[in-house]
Amino acid sequence: MTPTPGKRKVKRKVAAVGVSLADCGRVDEATPYTLHAQAARRAVADAGLDRSVVDGFASAGLGTLAPAEVAEYLGLRPTWVDSTSVGGSTWEVMAAHAADAIAAGHANAVLLVYGSTARADIKAGRRTGNLSFGARGPLQFEVPYGHTLIAKYAMAARRHMHEYGTTLEQLASVAVQARANAAANPEAMFRAPITVDDVLSGPMIADPFTKLHCCIRSDGGAAVLLAAEEYVRDCRTAPVWILGTGEYVSHTTMSQWADFTVSPAAVSGRLAFERAGIRPDEIDLAEIYDAFTYMTLVTLEDLGFCAKGEGGAFVEKGRLTVGGELPVNTDGGGLSAQHPGMRGLFLLVEAVRQLRGDADARQVRRADGSLPRLAVASGTGGWFCSSGTVVLGRG
Repeated sequence: MTPTPGKRKVKRKVAAVGVSLADCGRVDEATPYTLHAQAARRAVADAGLDRSVVDGFASAGLGTLAPAEVAEYLGLRPTWVDSTSVGGSTWEVMAAHAADAIAAGHANAVLLVYGSTARADIKAGRRTGNLSFGARGPLQFEVPYGHTLIAKYAMAARRHMHEYGTTLEQLASVAVQARANAAANPEAMFRAPITVDDVLSGPMIADPFTKLHCCIRSDGGAAVLLAAEEYVRDCRTAPVWILGTGEYVSHTTMSQWADFTVSPAAVSGRLAFERAGIRPDEIDLAEIYDAFTYMTLVTLEDLGFCAKGEGGAFVEKGRLTVGGELPVNTDGGGLSAQHPGMRGLFLLVEAVRQLRGDADARQVRRADGSLPRLAVASGTGGWFCSSGTVVLGRG
């Protein structure tokens, strides 16, 4: 079809129509491919669509030729693919790319899938814990000094403490509230309550982080099906619309990070909110990547929920629980629910479930008792190297 000169082509709206988790937690007998397949089948079934409508596929982290290898395993022959890999923010960035492709008519329904047996692999001796992502390229200037991934986060947290007086107790309260949310989630790996003292008295991993400041290691998988608006009427679930997205890459080496107290979410979040036409104070809940407690705190600042330097005071008042002023990581997050590696897709699953009213005992309600209307999912990759933010809305 030849476009009419001067006439702008109308972009299609895009919705998340199906979401699901694979088996999560301690999954000793499955392979990563199994978890991909579980999550994919469940998400398509959740949507109530036939798999034949899926013409786009996004996957990263598995296979020699990702996502071709995983698509073959799932029996898909997509005409649109994405294998962007930017760590934990991968899935928010992929969701942005998929939404743009669907809106432009390059795909109709895109399936985003992830699965990992990170915990089971270490337990079985199939892999070891990573001290570094590699020793080539820019990273070669840090690796010889034993600069581990956790140490990079710890340095950033210490800088925030130095600049703004953020305390260990405030950071610990993030973990305590995540565990409180996990208590109501039957899919969470750890549900027993913890206290600030429990966090502070744990074994030191990388100063100032004790064990409970750090995410858990689990197995698991997740999937999200995005589709064009004309498919929504055929779905079994209520649509959750993609309202705005943003992505940003900051640095790789710590020497190129201008300010340890500012995460890349400061840019990706601003873009997502601007494109959605939504203000942070309109958001009902936030799903934030939380490999470490400091990530939650600084991301809340950078998304605009509080001013820079005020994150410590913001998180210590119980605001992050399901019944709080701004529920954050309502499933328990990576600190308590599950963290099988690049956890960004789990943020999208939980945000959609909350907006649809499918979160059962951990369901967020607005002050008038109604379901939440707006949510934000913000993923962070590497050691604050990248960020992807997605604003989602119901109805």
